[in-house]
Amino acid sequence: MIDVPTADQYTMTSRVLLLHSGGTIGMCPSPEGYRPLEGFGKLLQQTLDKGTAAVPDFDVVELDNLIDSSNLQPAHWSRIADELLERWDSFDGFVVLHGTDTMAYTASALSFMLHGTDKPVILTGSQIPLVEQRSDTIENLQAAMLLAADTSIREVCVCFGRRLLRGNRCSKLRTRSFDAFDSPNYPWLADIGIDIHVHRERLLTPPAPSFAVPEFDPAAVVVLQFYPGIQARMVEAILADSAVRGVVLRSYGVGNAPDANEALMKVLAHAVERGVVMVSTSQCITGGVTQGAYASGAMLDRIGVVPASDMTLEAAFTKLHVLLASGKDGVQIRQQFAKASAGECQ
Repeated sequence: MIDVPTADQYTMTSRVLLLHSGGTIGMCPSPEGYRPLEGFGKLLQQTLDKGTAAVPDFDVVELDNLIDSSNLQPAHWSRIADELLERWDSFDGFVVLHGTDTMAYTASALSFMLHGTDKPVILTGSQIPLVEQRSDTIENLQAAMLLAADTSIREVCVCFGRRLLRGNRCSKLRTRSFDAFDSPNYPWLADIGIDIHVHRERLLTPPAPSFAVPEFDPAAVVVLQFYPGIQARMVEAILADSAVRGVVLRSYGVGNAPDANEALMKVLAHAVERGVVMVSTSQCITGGVTQGAYASGAMLDRIGVVPASDMTLEAAFTKLHVLLASGKDGVQIRQQFAKASAGECQ
């Protein structure tokens, strides 16, 4: 466990890009609820320049059309990645300001597209907008900027609520708390208190960078959750769409399925036979999938469903999207999905 160098050291040696993509952090109240604040980038620059927080040298860039986090589409992942890569050689680290609802999806997607990143990419946001009283913006942003200037961090992370989390290991678990995000199956990368303690032994040692920003088909991947009474005909209707090439199953426990529902099992098996890549995550927050521990889970093995180990839903969903968009065939996708590539699973 190490202490992050002081803000003064960072200010002298590091340059960080703040990419504002949207979200609560840059909103203001209106009669219809929170909406994007015009001129937020300039306000943020002025606030930080006034010394509200000790931070490294930085520039602010705003997307032309800000993203409401709840309206996020896979194409937005490519847009954010392109903005970062366009400026990759000009900065020591990057902070992406993002809405909280889908932050974990974007962090996961970036971890796969920026595979082997040699610089910190830190996503953050806030539960209360900058312009409101008691906003958590400055606390989250100051920590994110300091961590984005730490060259020992070479991965995509989420900094939120006094903790640094691996981006593809975290989920938003709380709706109204400042510690909205957590990482149930992997320990925090840093604890943020009076000092910032980075757990160096938990950080990735990435391979050489191999960045790839694909063109996504938003219809390519669907999520299906098992529940008591699930009907085969409903699942069949979804999988009948030829655009669906990947399925993330939300299975019970350690990877169990309602195998007594023979009609449903046949629908899933037929989809796999015609080339749909099907993976299984657990509905449980902690732990992972061990297909075959029970006979009902062994059925998924026989069908050809790939277990997702202890991946989050967000990691499994985005990894499958990235692999499908890469042009690889089904066999390659199944093989690569089962192997950890960016620290997303055991």
